[in-house]
Amino acid sequence: MSPTLIRRCRRPLALGVACALALPWAVQAQTSASSSASAAASAREQQLEQRVDQLEQELTQLKAMIQAQKQQAASQPAAAAPAQSAAVAPAAESKPVFTTAPGLSVALHGFISASAFSQSKSFAYGNGANAEYPVAGSTGSLSGVDVRNTRFWLDFSGAKLTGDWTGGGRIEMDFFGGFNGTGAYSQQQPTPRLRQAYMDLINPDTGSTIRIGQQWELLFPLDNVTASLSHIAFPLGFGTGMIGWRFPGVVWMQDLNHGSEGTKWRLDLGAFEGSWNGPDGAVNNTNYLTAGNAGFRPQLEARLHAQGKDWLAYAVAHYSEVNLKGVNGAASTPVKSSVKSVGYEVGGQWKPGPWVFRANAYTGKGLGEVFGDLSQFGDIKDTGGYLQAGYNFTPNWSLTALYATSKLNRNDVVRWMGNGSTGLLRGRQAGLGVDYAAGSYELGLEWLYGWLDSTTNGTNTKTTSGNQLSVSALYHF
Repeated sequence: MSPTLIRRCRRPLALGVACALALPWAVQAQTSASSSASAAASAREQQLEQRVDQLEQELTQLKAMIQAQKQQAASQPAAAAPAQSAAVAPAAESKPVFTTAPGLSVALHGFISASAFSQSKSFAYGNGANAEYPVAGSTGSLSGVDVRNTRFWLDFSGAKLTGDWTGGGRIEMDFFGGFNGTGAYSQQQPTPRLRQAYMDLINPDTGSTIRIGQQWELLFPLDNVTASLSHIAFPLGFGTGMIGWRFPGVVWMQDLNHGSEGTKWRLDLGAFEGSWNGPDGAVNNTNYLTAGNAGFRPQLEARLHAQGKDWLAYAVAHYSEVNLKGVNGAASTPVKSSVKSVGYEVGGQWKPGPWVFRANAYTGKGLGEVFGDLSQFGDIKDTGGYLQAGYNFTPNWSLTALYATSKLNRNDVVRWMGNGSTGLLRGRQAGLGVDYAAGSYELGLEWLYGWLDSTTNGTNTKTTSGNQLSVSALYHF
């Protein structure tokens, strides 16, 4: 056989032998690849299953968060209660910082306040941060530092009642409860004071809110309070142009055009605990033995409130009847046996551009129970009000000016002298303040001038005037 033929036969033979030898390896490789592909597919399936489980958990958590946010939004009152001045307004729509019972959320807010003051006379309702008008006939000057405006409150939300009704509440305290004793160091230990403690029942579908507990009555202009960094718990003009106080009671707030665009209208109706000074001296103001509580005669009030984009307005009516014979019916009544407390109030706020205007006016009789009549008690007619104008030069700097007055009927004051009247005829107040605000901090310089007309015998008239200068700092939290 020729070499060429041998070479031609050898090549197919070698190729066949190579194929025969490689066949088991190919089968094994194919089996291994098939096994690897199967393992990879199984691993991918497990990963997909784990991812699906993770997404389901995240979806469940997201649904829970949305439900909690809905409950929190629904628990906000139909008429949000702002702080007593623009300087101390709490952070709106803030996220709760901790929780309590299942389904409930709690938000802690407040501010730390410090004011250094110097004044030329003693003032009512106290010196420092609660000064309003000079004490009749007072002399002498004094100075000090006041931290009693410091305040904190807890807002509760997320409670479920029934149907579409949800709820919440507020507990609020400051430090105007007096001082811890009368010793040398008591001035530096102010006592906490409960301001408000109420619960809310809210129906967001109908725009209805029922508030039960201690709260501001409707005469107090809660969303139109004068701005100040030194006079917060006792605002500028309080008792001298601004009336109202906190009482246990129940208020129904109803949106009149709920869900509509434009001006928001709301009607508030309230019934509050009675109040009076005596009779038979201050001892009968303990354990509810005041003329305001005799015979279960609550204070009844109604308020119509309207609010637009940069303005608000309101009108209020007040009525109560006071039995001056007291709970046991045996108290001496030298003037008359009962007093009807009647009051009417209108006010509003307007914010055109950098300006802020606040105004309020009232008239009535027997308003001592609601800080009217210069806190005198009797059938005394009182007419008063306040006007404050503010201008924001920059986002940080602002200037405010105020005038407030309370003028009483002289004959009524004289007739009730010694029986609830102390001879105060007219109080007036002027104020000027410069504020700087940055973040959570505010600094302010404020001047207050007050003057008071009074009589000691019904014939003479004496005017007492006084100044107060304050430097204040505030930190919101």
